[in-house]
Amino acid sequence: MRTRFQLKETLVTITADEKYMELAKEVIREHREHLERYIRFDPFFQVTLEPYQAQKNAPKVVKRMCDASNAAGVGPMAAVAGTIAELTVEAMMQKGAKHVIVDNGGDIALVNETPVTVGIYTGESSIKDLALHIEPRDSMIGICTSSGRIGHSISFGNSDAVTVISSSAALADATATALGNKIISKKDLEPAFDGIKNIDGALIICGDSMAKWGKLPKIVKMPVSPELITRP
Repeated sequence: MRTRFQLKETLVTITADEKYMELAKEVIREHREHLERYIRFDPFFQVTLEPYQAQKNAPKVVKRMCDASNAAGVGPMAAVAGTIAELTVEAMMQKGAKHVIVDNGGDIALVNETPVTVGIYTGESSIKDLALHIEPRDSMIGICTSSGRIGHSISFGNSDAVTVISSSAALADATATALGNKIISKKDLEPAFDGIKNIDGALIICGDSMAKWGKLPKIVKMPVSPELITRP
């Protein structure tokens, strides 16, 4: 079963057995509430673009965002979508779910019993119809994409798509932002990977150029279905 759920700025597409859907929504509501309460306590957390040290009594969602963003060298909100997706899938797995995909605006956490193909939306780039083939697995994987040209997230670069693979969707999200910030033109693709660590692999697309790093799932050709793109 696939359903879309929106709570303020959070817009997710959830794929799972129907019996887990309400749990997913409850988890998203809970972590949104905790996040909003923390931002009211410390508004600087929401606006800083630099690594941030969470308070000792900070909720799990805030600590997870900070751990990921600090590792990537960016502000904590760079990890928000991936963190919420990750926490949601974790909660569903704890209740027995074995096939779950949570797509939070292009930042995805999943565990899959059957093969899954995740498309990469590249906007106006001439490199199109790329997807990652994810073999069945019993542990979670994060697949997060940032863009300097598509969407509303803050990016200081001009990439069409930066996709990062990691066992942590929070870290994948933050790292995608960090890599994207380095891409001003296609000459920056290979140098952007300098110093990268803690993730499995990454793919950067800028104009008619593409660069890969690390271990990536099999890349296949497949058109991205517009109805499957999680966006307003």
